[in-house]
Amino acid sequence: MDRLRQQLAFLMEIDKQKEIIRQTYLADGSRKETDAEHAWHLAMMCMILSEYANEKIDVPKTIMMVLTHDLVEIDAGDTYAYDQTGNQTKKERELKAADRIYGLLPEDQRKYLRALWDEFEAMETPEAKFANMLDKIQPVCLNDQSKGKSWVEHNVCKRQIMERNSKTHEGSELLWDYIKKLIEKNVEAGFIRGEDNRE
Repeated sequence: MDRLRQQLAFLMEIDKQKEIIRQTYLADGSRKETDAEHAWHLAMMCMILSEYANEKIDVPKTIMMVLTHDLVEIDAGDTYAYDQTGNQTKKERELKAADRIYGLLPEDQRKYLRALWDEFEAMETPEAKFANMLDKIQPVCLNDQSKGKSWVEHNVCKRQIMERNSKTHEGSELLWDYIKKLIEKNVEAGFIRGEDNRE
C-alpha cells in the first residue's frame, strides 16, 4: 500500500500541470495552451510523425519522454523560449523540481522517469533528438495556425527562432525543412520580424 500511496500522490501532484499556462496559443488563437495540453499534443505528434525521424526510434519510450518532460514546470514554471532573463536560471530551477517531483514515486519508477527526463535534456539519443524536435516545432505549427499570435505579442524575430532551432534538424531533417517553410511564410506575412530586434 505504501507503493500505491506514493504513485497516487505523484499522479495527484502532476494534475497541477493542467494549471501551467504556456505562451503559445491554441491553433484557433482563442487562448493559451497549458503544459498538459502541450504534452498530449507532442505525444500524438510522436505517434503520427515518428516515420520521419532521422534514425529509428522507440516510439512508446519517446511518447513517455514527451509526456513527462515538462512536469518540472509544476515547480519551475514555464520559461518562455525567448525570455533571456528566465533562461539564465531555468536549468537550476528545473533540476531542483525534477528531484522533488520524480522523488514522489517509488524508487524504480523514480529512477526510470528521472532517467527519461535527463535523456531528454541531454539530447544525445535518437529518441531525445526526436522528442526535442517535436517540442520545438509544435509551437511553430500553432503560431502558424493562429496567425503568429504569440510571435506578434512578444515581437519575435526570425533570428531568435532560428537560433532556438539550431539543433531541431537532428530529430528530423524532413520535418525541419517543412517548418523552415512555415517560418518563411510567417516572415513574409509580417507575423515574424524579419529584421533583428536586438537593441
